[in-house]
Amino acid sequence: MQKLNNMIWMLVTIGLLVNCSTKNSDSMVTVKKFIFNDFQENTYVLYDETGECVIIDCGCYYDDEQSKLKNFIADNKLKPVKILTTHGHIDHIPGNRFVKETYKIPIAMHQADQFLVDSVKAYGATFGFDVDEQPKADELINDGDTIRFGNSELIAFHVPGHSPGSIVFYNKQKQFIIAGDVLFYGSIGRTDLPGGSYETLISGIKSKLLVLPDEVLVYCGHGPETTIGAEKRGNPFLK
Repeated sequence: MQKLNNMIWMLVTIGLLVNCSTKNSDSMVTVKKFIFNDFQENTYVLYDETGECVIIDCGCYYDDEQSKLKNFIADNKLKPVKILTTHGHIDHIPGNRFVKETYKIPIAMHQADQFLVDSVKAYGATFGFDVDEQPKADELINDGDTIRFGNSELIAFHVPGHSPGSIVFYNKQKQFIIAGDVLFYGSIGRTDLPGGSYETLISGIKSKLLVLPDEVLVYCGHGPETTIGAEKRGNPFLK
């Protein structure tokens, strides 16, 4: 257990680890969260009434995790259309190849994090984490881009600092963001990894996320959900 905790804290700052599925009555977008791999990473499946879905941060590393994701998609009769990657760190991408090859769908991410994907096998070895080489991005996401699936839309915010290519996905209709490792419950992503910058991260959070309505729900890359309002009021890094 101590080894697992050390691995988690070596990569990110997190709070309590939980699992959930959320559905809002005023929108047909459903958010399903899985907790995968030794880093306790949150993988999200977003889908709507059309059955189309996107998979955000494919963290499924072990066979049983891959089966769990695949079974959920099959049981709910979903049609995956795209893999979205918030950033290229090892814990958020080990299932990219599996999902891409299973569903024949493209991977989309910011170009600035491609170097992290390219080095994932060597980087994983430093953690004793044997990760296959992962595919390069098929599509590039830039600040302000709109990603569509079914009847739903996500707006991409480029918020570097935890990594140079970190992307946050915002659903305006349902008022939630998928924040990756940019923002956590009471904390922020670490900034001492390659390409990280504390000043850049804080600036991006304040200029792009804290301007959103207080009620916006934040789905984090690790740990529990929070809201923009709660982080404005209580996050010690954002004072």
